[in-house]
Parts: sequence; C-alpha cells; structure tokens
Amino acid sequence: MMIHRVRTASLCGTLAVVGLAGGALAYPGGTPSFQTDVAPFCAACHSSLSEDALEGAGEYATKQLVANKHIAPILAGKGAYGELSEADRAALVDHIRAVDASSTIEMTFPPQVRPGESVQVSVTLRGGAGPVVGVALVDRPHRWYARPASSAGWKVLGAPTVIGPDGQPQSKWIDSRPERFGRGLTFVNVTGVEGDAAAGTWSESKVIFTLQAPDKPGDYPLVGDYL
Repeated sequence: MMIHRVRTASLCGTLAVVGLAGGALAYPGGTPSFQTDVAPFCAACHSSLSEDALEGAGEYATKQLVANKHIAPILAGKGAYGELSEADRAALVDHIRAVDASSTIEMTFPPQVRPGESVQVSVTLRGGAGPVVGVALVDRPHRWYARPASSAGWKVLGAPTVIGPDGQPQSKWIDSRPERFGRGLTFVNVTGVEGDAAAGTWSESKVIFTLQAPDKPGDYPLVGDYL
C-alpha cells in the first residue's frame, strides 16, 4: 500500500522579542482572545536567522535577518535603545542571541502512515522568552507563505494536549473556544514559559496533536512552527 510521508522542519528562525519602545513587541502575552488556526503572522515582528525561510522574497529577505532587523538597531542605539549605555546594549544583544540559540522545536512522529490513519505527533518546545509561546502545524517552512496543516489535508482530531513547563496539562486557553465550534486546532498557546539568558535556564514543554492522515496516498508536508 502506498503511504503518506511526514516531513518536518522548524519555521521560526528567531524568537527574540525586544520590549523597549520602538522595538518589536510581537505578542509576549500570547493570543488570549483568539482560539483558532493561524498563519505565520508573528513573522511580521520576529526576524529570521536564515534567508531560506523567506525564499522568493528577494532582497527584502535580507532586511528580515536578525542581524539586520534587530541586532543592528540595538547596537547603533536607534530610537529608545539610545537611552541604554553601550555596555547595556551589548548585554541585550547577548541575551537575544542566547534566546535564539536555545529555542528549538522537535517533532516526533511515525515515519509513515496509511491513508486516513490516525497518528499522534508530539512537538517539544525548548527555550523561548515567554511568558506565553505558541506552536502550530503548518504546510511549509516559510515565514510568510505557510498555511495551516489542514490545507495540506491533515485533520486535527480533538483538542491538542498541552503539557506545560511544570509538567502539568494545560487546557484553559483552548477551553475558551466553545466546544460546539470544535477544538481540533492546528495552533495552541503554552503558558508559564520562562527563559533566563543570564543563568542559561530555559523552559521545556510539549504539545501532542492527534491527526488523521489525508485520504489519498502521497507526500504531505507537516511543519512545526514555534511562535
């Protein structure tokens, strides 16, 4: 029997969020009012470590690299960063780089499944500045052009299981979505995430998705997105 192949990759190249006025604020508090599937809109604020994640964007892709979008303005003292001493700006850059280097996403899954078969995909998140991070399953490793994994034919069966940094299940976020609307989302928030760049300590959490494979044999990409 022909089988489905699951392919994975990490989408977000950097998770650094700078909390100074004029910096990239993103959503450090998560998305408490939006319990739904998402596209990679977080990439509008976050930067990338590699141009590969912005294939097709041309010269604009270089502007989205962390060295150009975040690090250079900090070191140059642009905007509110000018209120910091040179030493403090250098320390901030070191911390941002530490967050980037320590933030990873790893997916565990069977190498192949039969058409229509149910399968569990575990996504382990490490690092992140917190206090809230997001994880999504999308269809391609692209920061702008990715779509929810459901667009590639995968179906989420029931609410994803979220295991927080304390090892305990979390359901408050997804329980805020009315059950009658269905809770089989490709995106969830994980709360209680902490990162201490100075101490080198980072949270670890896990999200378990139960998926139904597409009905027709073929190759269907499945990409983990750490937001």
